[in-house]
Amino acid sequence: MEQQIIALLSNNLPLVLIAAFIVIVVVKGVRIVPQSEKFVVERFGRLHAVLGPGINFIVPFLDNVAHKVSILERQLPNASQDAITKDNVLVQIDTSVFYRILEPEKTVYRIRDVDGAIATTVAGIVRAEIGKMDLDEVQSNRSSLIGQIQHSVESAVDDWGIEVTRAEILDVNLDQATRDAMLQQLNAERARRAQVTEAEGQKRAVELNADAELYAAEQIAKARRIQAEAEAYATQVVAKAISEHGIEAAQYQVALKQVEALNALGAGEGKQTVIVPAQALEAFGDAFKMLKGFSK
Repeated sequence: MEQQIIALLSNNLPLVLIAAFIVIVVVKGVRIVPQSEKFVVERFGRLHAVLGPGINFIVPFLDNVAHKVSILERQLPNASQDAITKDNVLVQIDTSVFYRILEPEKTVYRIRDVDGAIATTVAGIVRAEIGKMDLDEVQSNRSSLIGQIQHSVESAVDDWGIEVTRAEILDVNLDQATRDAMLQQLNAERARRAQVTEAEGQKRAVELNADAELYAAEQIAKARRIQAEAEAYATQVVAKAISEHGIEAAQYQVALKQVEALNALGAGEGKQTVIVPAQALEAFGDAFKMLKGFSK
């Protein structure tokens, strides 16, 4: 049996060799690239092509997959670097950077340690940007600072085929002496604001009191004006009556007032004695005569 198999192989050796060669060619010529990777293909040691996800074909024995590069987003280890602000305050900045490789052919042939290069670049840019700002600006404009850092990092790593997707400032740390000084400044600012608030309250109270006094004065003046207008109107009525009815109308008004005064004296409470001069009695008599005449 074995001799028959050997004889069969020896008779069909060329076909066997051809079949084996075809299998090897298929195995070495077909490359299936995962969705999260890209393959860098070299031919005779030089860059030939970059294979994307899916089925790809290369020339066996001539082409070689030299690098398999992941295109997933990566995160650099959190880093801390010291920086000095514009107002000479030493701060410690904790940063985190996310990036991904877009052009593997640039990354593998232009930079050896991608993570180290990006971390060094970020540290230098952070120190430069912090040096342009005061401490208060660093703490209050953190989003603007992050945007500037990300833009500068993107420009610096563009030749490496890398995209910086996010750059974050995790924390801004100060030494204890600076913290104590800032706390004192904060307390002083709070005290100043309290004093300003109290002064504004007192000012507002004075303004309200002045407005109340002004309103009261306006109302008094308004009442006096109305009273004066009423008196003027009464005077006009009397003047009109005199002009229409002559002196008799004026005498009638005087007599009426005298009678009203006598009635008021007689309407007093208790027992009293009213002494009236003779001239007053004559005047009252004249008044009663005049009233009687006008009533007719």
